[in-house]
Amino acid sequence: MRSTRIVEMLEVTEAAALAAGRWMGRGEKNLADQAAVEAMRKQFDILDISGEIVIGEGERDEAPMLFIGEKVGAGGELIDIAVDPLEGTNLTAYGQPNSMSVLAFAPKGTLLNAPDTYMWKIATGPAAGNVVHIDATPTENVRNVAAALNREVEDIVVCILERERHVDLIREVREAGARIRLISDGDVFGAVATAIEGTGIHLYMGAGGAPEGVLACAAMKCIGGCFMGRFQFRNDEERKRAEQMAQCDIDGVLDMDCLVNTDEASFIATGVTDGEMLRGVKYFGSGARTHSIAMDAKSGTVRFIETVYRTGAEKFWVRME
Repeated sequence: MRSTRIVEMLEVTEAAALAAGRWMGRGEKNLADQAAVEAMRKQFDILDISGEIVIGEGERDEAPMLFIGEKVGAGGELIDIAVDPLEGTNLTAYGQPNSMSVLAFAPKGTLLNAPDTYMWKIATGPAAGNVVHIDATPTENVRNVAAALNREVEDIVVCILERERHVDLIREVREAGARIRLISDGDVFGAVATAIEGTGIHLYMGAGGAPEGVLACAAMKCIGGCFMGRFQFRNDEERKRAEQMAQCDIDGVLDMDCLVNTDEASFIATGVTDGEMLRGVKYFGSGARTHSIAMDAKSGTVRFIETVYRTGAEKFWVRME
């Protein structure tokens, strides 16, 4: 059953988060990422799926496991899987907020096999999902979101990655009168947070990794709202890979149906460090506690789930809608 599959996938992100959380604040981002990758890969091995990694740690020659094209699972349902075992490696290494273990899954052939290049992105929640566009100016998008939410522009918070390439974007958003939540890493969080009440983030804009765009779009497919992208290639090699992998116009607007071509996607994330959307892993003498979000487009559900792992005992869940 679908609910059983979601719980199984939840245990995959929990395993990665539990492993990575041990490295929180220790300044070792590579070791934190390695721990998450190994734990996630091991958990996949026991699932009755025939999964293919379409968004992962890189090409086969760059990553020893969870590489693009790798087959995972013990055999069964054919599915596409997108993973980021540790979104925000620096955030974990330095004890900063909003690092997560993330995955999305969907029927075979429905998740875009996005090349490792940049993607300009825009995302917002359901209430403003039909008033933004990636080709509109930042000022237009900010004003349209404010109107849709019945707020003053000064009440709108825009999440942007703190990068040199965003200097002009940041300047225009400030001149438009909106406030900005700058993040150092983790733009899956930035996009998804626009659709989660209580995060205080209303709009996400800027350029980040294309693979992370597919993960964020899967979440927005589940929860509603808008996600759009546009590739920004840095060289001819990236363009060539996109031509081989993408199934839509690589020079056009990448809409949600291009990135996630199904209404049966699911998105799951488990917090590693505390943040606005998820709490981080907490360890105690006899076990650990995790906090996750599980979204399912088919059933239209979004669940926040707290799991307690007790040494030598069965784990149990506390579900919070």
